[in-house]
Amino acid sequence: MAYLASPLLAILSGALLAIYFDREFFPQSKKIGEYLLKTAIVLIGFNLNAADMWLLSKDYFPVIFILITSVLVLGVLLGKVFKVDKVMSQLITSGTAICGGTTIVTLAPIIKARADQVALALAMVFSLNMIAIIMFPIIGNYFEMSDLQFGVWSALSVHDTSSVVATASTYSDEASRIAATVKLGRTLWLIPMVIFFSMKHKEANTKMKFPLFILFFILASIGGTVLDGIIPTTLYEINNTLSKTLLVLALFFVGTECNRGTLKLIRPPYIIQALILWVTVVFFTLVFSLSL
Repeated sequence: MAYLASPLLAILSGALLAIYFDREFFPQSKKIGEYLLKTAIVLIGFNLNAADMWLLSKDYFPVIFILITSVLVLGVLLGKVFKVDKVMSQLITSGTAICGGTTIVTLAPIIKARADQVALALAMVFSLNMIAIIMFPIIGNYFEMSDLQFGVWSALSVHDTSSVVATASTYSDEASRIAATVKLGRTLWLIPMVIFFSMKHKEANTKMKFPLFILFFILASIGGTVLDGIIPTTLYEINNTLSKTLLVLALFFVGTECNRGTLKLIRPPYIIQALILWVTVVFFTLVFSLSL
């Protein structure tokens, strides 16, 4: 039963403790969780073959392009239908389309989003990521999805890179590797998105906060591929164990961020737009993944 794997138990235990006691257990728990997750992802890259990663990313480029453009169009329409504030609509839509929290934080200063708007958008993304980590493995087992199918599905439908890897890791190590690779192709769309909004809002001097750990992930994959056959296989096994251990620890810290205050931030009509948009993405990417 893959959905009972330790990553899931880690994030659930952290969330339940935080919600029950309604207080901060560890100082800087959010930063600790983020650093551990990013480190785990970079270590996963070391066990990936760079050539295979490139081919996989290239193969799914058309699908990712169609997905992102469709989500952006649908998000704009939903925002107008439910009369969502334009800034909030842009944060929710772009975050769903590309890379969740990273996209939201990057886009916020360009479109002059307020701190409370950013907090609300991040809270919704975090909540939906939690749902994915819990429900995706159950759905994957029900449909008896292969590692490839589940990895691609996670990469195309879950928001943040860290959460993509966390979700896929509850299914299998191979699904986690595939998800990280395909998600890379989706994250790279952050670059043209920032350029577009910077030109639209005439913020030519805006600094793009592209996630550096993605670059380290690529370099780790190249390094692991070049050194394959040179360094002992045991080192790869140790690295694999270490990455999984860090992932479990990270998810516990991430879970502790889901307190009662976070839940109170989530209110309509923003949540309606975010839910409809994400559920639509989940459904169609599931259908596509099952066809692989």
